[in-house]
Amino acid sequence: MPHVRRCLTALLGVALLLANRASAEEAVCAPVAKVPLERHLRQLSLDLLGRPPTIDEYRAYQAKGSISEDDIKQMMSSEEFYARMRGYHHALLRSNISASISNPSDTRVSGTGVPKAVNTPFGFRNNTSTGLRGVNGQGCDPFIRQDICNKNPDGTDPAVVGEKTGARQDPQAEGPIAQKKCFDEQGVPLPVSFDYDTNFFTCTRLDSTDTTLDSCEKAIAAKSGGIADKDAYFCDMRLLGDNKLHPHWCKPNPDKYTSEEVLESNKVVKYTIKNNTSLTVLDRCTLDLDMKNGVKGTYATRRGCIAREGYMMKPAPFWAADPSAQVAVCAIEAQERATNPWTMESCETARFRGDRTCGCGAGMRRCEVAAVHTSRVAAINEEPDLITDSVVRNDEPYFNILTTRRSFVNGPLSQFYRQQQGVNVFSITSPANPDTIPSVGYAQEDTWQEYTRDAQHSGVLSTPSFLYRFPTQRARVNHFYEAFLCKTFVPSSDPLPPPEDNCNRENNLAKRCGCNYCHATIEPTGAHWGRYDERNALFLNPERFPRYDPKCRDCALAGDTNCGGECSQYVMQAYDGDGANSLGMLKTYLYRTSDEEANIQGGPQLLVERMLQTGDLERCTVKRIWTEFLGRPMSTEEQQMYLQDLSEDFSHSNYSLKTLIQKMLMTDAYRRID
Repeated sequence: MPHVRRCLTALLGVALLLANRASAEEAVCAPVAKVPLERHLRQLSLDLLGRPPTIDEYRAYQAKGSISEDDIKQMMSSEEFYARMRGYHHALLRSNISASISNPSDTRVSGTGVPKAVNTPFGFRNNTSTGLRGVNGQGCDPFIRQDICNKNPDGTDPAVVGEKTGARQDPQAEGPIAQKKCFDEQGVPLPVSFDYDTNFFTCTRLDSTDTTLDSCEKAIAAKSGGIADKDAYFCDMRLLGDNKLHPHWCKPNPDKYTSEEVLESNKVVKYTIKNNTSLTVLDRCTLDLDMKNGVKGTYATRRGCIAREGYMMKPAPFWAADPSAQVAVCAIEAQERATNPWTMESCETARFRGDRTCGCGAGMRRCEVAAVHTSRVAAINEEPDLITDSVVRNDEPYFNILTTRRSFVNGPLSQFYRQQQGVNVFSITSPANPDTIPSVGYAQEDTWQEYTRDAQHSGVLSTPSFLYRFPTQRARVNHFYEAFLCKTFVPSSDPLPPPEDNCNRENNLAKRCGCNYCHATIEPTGAHWGRYDERNALFLNPERFPRYDPKCRDCALAGDTNCGGECSQYVMQAYDGDGANSLGMLKTYLYRTSDEEANIQGGPQLLVERMLQTGDLERCTVKRIWTEFLGRPMSTEEQQMYLQDLSEDFSHSNYSLKTLIQKMLMTDAYRRID
C-alpha cells in the first residue's frame, strides 16, 4: 500500500508538470535500490541491539539469503534490545535529577563508627556542627562514652563490663566527677568536654618540653609556659596528631583583640575585649549550655567555646555493610526522637539537624553518608527506565508507560520509603503504604522488585524522577507535549497591545496579553499535576490538603501569611479580585474554571486518556521511533506515505511498540540506499 501511494503521488506531480508520463512512471515506480544483505543486517543489529553483527551471524544470514519479520522479532526478544529501549526512554524522559536536588550535605555524617580515635564516631562535622558544638567541622569526644560520662575514670562501670570510662578531661573546670551531668532532665546529651575556639583564642601547648605534664593540674603546678593558678579555667586538654590529649593555655588572640582579665576568687573567669564593639566579653568555657532566647529545651554553645558531647554504642546504621555490628555514634546524632521533648517541635523536618534533642533517628534514617545520596539519585533516575522496560518487555499497550501504577524499588529506594528516610534532602511522598513496599536490603542496589503504587499514580509521569526533573506544572506540561505529542509552545508573532493596556496587568497568564497564546493551553493542562507539589515530589492528598482550608483563610485575612507554616500551599495574599475571592484555597485551584478543576482531580492519567482520543500520541510515537531508527525525522513526503498507515497499524496492534518497530524496519524507506 505505501509503495502504491508513493507511485500515485509522484505520477500526479509529474502530470501537473506536463512531463512525459511513461518515462516518469518508469523512473518513479522502478524498484527501490535496497542495501545489500550484509549492510541490512548491520543496520538492524546496530539499531536493535546496539552492536554490529558477529561473524557467525553474518554467515548464518548469508546462508539463509534474507532477513524476515521473524528474524526481527527474534532480535527484539533479546536483552540487548531491551537495554537499547531503556536507553531510548531514558533520553526521552531526560531521567537525571542530579542537578535538581539541593543537597548541602547538612544531613551528612562523617566517621567510621570506631570509638577512641580522633573523629571516628559517626557524627556531623559540617555546618550543622556549628550550632550543636560551636564550630564548623567539630565532632564529638571519641574518648568518653556519654552514658557513663560521670563514672570513676579509674574504675569500670559495673553495667558495662570491661568498659574503661576515662571520663574527666577538664577536671579543673568540671568539679567533682560524681556531680558531672551526662544528660538533662529529658535525657538530652550534655557536653562532657570542651576546647577553646582558636578563632578567638591563641592556645599554647604546655607539655612540649615535659611530657609528664599530661594534665592541666600538673602543668599549672609546674607553672609550665608561664601559666599560673589564676589561669586554670583557661586551660584545656586538646587532641593533637598523635591522637592523645595535651594541656594548652588559651588567651584571647592578641592579633585581633586587646583584652583585660576579669577575676573572681583569684581566678580569671572572663576577658573583656576593648577594641571590637561586636565582641565585648569572652567567658570561661564550662560544660553548661545556654538557652536560646531563654527557651528551655533550646541550646547554644558559649561564644569562643567548643562543647563536645561523648559517643554512644548503637546498632549499625542502615548503610552499614554489617547490619549486626555495634558502632560508635556521637550522642547527639544517636538520638531517635520524633519531637523535641521540651518544645514539642517536630524532628521530622529540616530543623532536626540543628536541634540538640533530635538526632538521626532509628538506624540513623534521618542522616546519610556521601554514598547514600549517590545511590538514591541513581535509583530514582532508573525507576522510569524499569517502568518503560516492563511495558515493552511484556508487549503491553505502549501508553501504559504513562498510566500504569506498577513500579519497582531496589535496596536504596525500598529502605528510603519503608524507613521514611531522606529528611531535609528529598521531599517525596511514599508511593504506597510503606508496609506494602517490598523489603529489599539497602546494599542490594541491583535487586529490583515490582509493586503497585497508590491510585493517584500514572506511569512515569508521577515518578520522583519526572516530578523533580520538571519541577513546575508548566515544565511538566511542556515536556509532556514535546516528548509524547511532538509539539512545542512557541510565542505568538502578533504585536502586543500598548503597555498601558489593562491586559498587560492581568495576573492570570492564560489571559495576559502575549502570554495567553501559550498559557491558555499550558495553565489548564498543567492542572493535571495540580495535586503534585512544585519543585519536589510531594502528593497533596485531599484529606490533608482540601481544596479550601478556613484556617488558612482566617490567617490570610488577619495578615498572617505564614499561619504557623501550615498554609504554604494555599492562597494567602490577593493581587486581584480572583485572588481576593480565593484566600484559603489551594493554589492550584486559583484561576481554574469548574471544567478545568476536573483536570486536578483526574491527574496525569486523565490527560493521557484525552490525548489518546485525538490520535496525537500514536502519531508522535511513530515520528519519534522513525527518527530513532532512521537517524532523521520524517520528510513531508514520508509523512504522506507512511505516517497514517503506521499510526493505524500501531493502534490496531493494541499499541504494541515491537509491532510498530517491526513494520517500520520492513519499509522501503529503512532499506533503501539514500
